[in-house]
Amino acid sequence: MVYGGGKVGLMGVAADATLAAGGTVFGVIPQNLLDKEVGHTGLTELRVVANMHERKTLMFERADAFVALAGGIGTFEELFEIWTWHQLGVHSKPFGLLNTDGYYDALITMLDHMVTQGFLSLAVRDLLQVGTDPAELLGRLHAAASVKIRG
Repeated sequence: MVYGGGKVGLMGVAADATLAAGGTVFGVIPQNLLDKEVGHTGLTELRVVANMHERKTLMFERADAFVALAGGIGTFEELFEIWTWHQLGVHSKPFGLLNTDGYYDALITMLDHMVTQGFLSLAVRDLLQVGTDPAELLGRLHAAASVKIRG
């Protein structure tokens, strides 16, 4: 797992669960966030970087696929950047949205509205894998990967 390096919230829960299952967790956190938040010190590796741009670049380089969990504007920003980079041909890594308990229903409706209004092509819309079951979504991302997803 490659993620933002925090110990609190869903990021911390996901990191702890991955570690408990015997997985490897690589965290990347900017120094200013480490100063404000609690960085996860129990990871396989925690890299402290200077800023958010370095964080996102390193996370992008280390990841084979991307999954957005329920989150705020930072999650949206990262998801849409990865999606845009794919559309522009910067990468061909799969990406998805885990829609737990309908959290992203309104966003999905908006994306579909963008298609009907002509602001988003159906082909680009369909790049975003959406699922409610984590294992099923990961399976689809794995199948869509042009690179091997590390287990």
